[in-house]
Amino acid sequence: MLYEIHMLKNYPPTNLNRDDTGAPKTCVFGGTTRGRVSSQCLKRSWRTSALFKSEIGEENLGIRTRNLPALVADKLLELGVSAEYVDAVRPKISGFGNKEGKETANGKTGQIMFFAPQDIEAAALAVKEKLEACDSVKEVGKLKAKELEAAISGASIRPITLDIALFGRMVTSDAFRDVEAAMQVAHAISTNKVLVESDYFTAMDDLLKGETTEEKGAAMIEDTDYNASCYYLYASLDTDILMDNLKYSADAGQIVRKALTALLRAMAFTDPSGKQNSFAGHVLPSAFMVECKTHKVPTSMVNAFVRPVSGADSVEESIRRLAAETDMMARNFALPVEERLWFCVDKYAVKPESATKVFATFPELVEAAAAALQ
Repeated sequence: MLYEIHMLKNYPPTNLNRDDTGAPKTCVFGGTTRGRVSSQCLKRSWRTSALFKSEIGEENLGIRTRNLPALVADKLLELGVSAEYVDAVRPKISGFGNKEGKETANGKTGQIMFFAPQDIEAAALAVKEKLEACDSVKEVGKLKAKELEAAISGASIRPITLDIALFGRMVTSDAFRDVEAAMQVAHAISTNKVLVESDYFTAMDDLLKGETTEEKGAAMIEDTDYNASCYYLYASLDTDILMDNLKYSADAGQIVRKALTALLRAMAFTDPSGKQNSFAGHVLPSAFMVECKTHKVPTSMVNAFVRPVSGADSVEESIRRLAAETDMMARNFALPVEERLWFCVDKYAVKPESATKVFATFPELVEAAAAALQ
């Protein structure tokens, strides 16, 4: 089954995802500048959200890090390896994941990698076996990173976590298997033309009384860029690929069922963390559509917004555009759709004619999407 998720979220002034200058990311679409939130930013905000963790369980989530040496060292200590052996071998693990097996100066791996708990355990057990063959710390010092890494076996059948199965993994080490992502996520773009503005602000010293010239003025002057945008978000999830990725995991079917509802809720109820302490841009979706397809042709509705929306209520116009684009695509291409589930807030009485089911509340839509999977 292919699940396609379409969502509209209208944000007040925010800086959710910054570029190298600190300004909100943008792109040009339809000849006009739009606000943009990268897919990497969106995926991280969903998979690391407290909501997703609570519904999925931390044991089903991995960790993306360069700190593999520290993780393996901690595991070795748990397995009863002496601290002096662990200290001697730890720098060598920093050579994992690169062709030369070269150790790094900072004690971290050269590339960032996504690990499941089972990956950490497999690495620790392989290193432990090598350490047990050493009679002294001096012998441990002669071990090579490539030799230790080559000892890690079972990558092709080792279970992975849900987030790795969803978003994929590419590594340059045979000790950990590459994983094709079951989920594709587009960069979110604004349906409206965007104008990046700048907030000029000062920080005042609470102890200055302003009684003399030296005690007047701000202690700091700074500015930060922001914009206000209604974003269209699109993602697709292939549950067959997800099941295949998780085939070596216990209770894979149950994990996939939990994943779908947790993911839909995380997408709706979480936001990127960028500059939230300054802007508090926490919003809920104005419209949410899920399409369920056994005929797997992924189709974004982004061209509904090739001409930017304008007017007093950009949200209503965006919802109408999304509904109209959905109907147009259904008429012109007649792609088979098992279910087209639609929800928008009751402030706007808008729905696609091609929707198979329309829901008054978001929880009802989530429940129906889960039922379609079963």
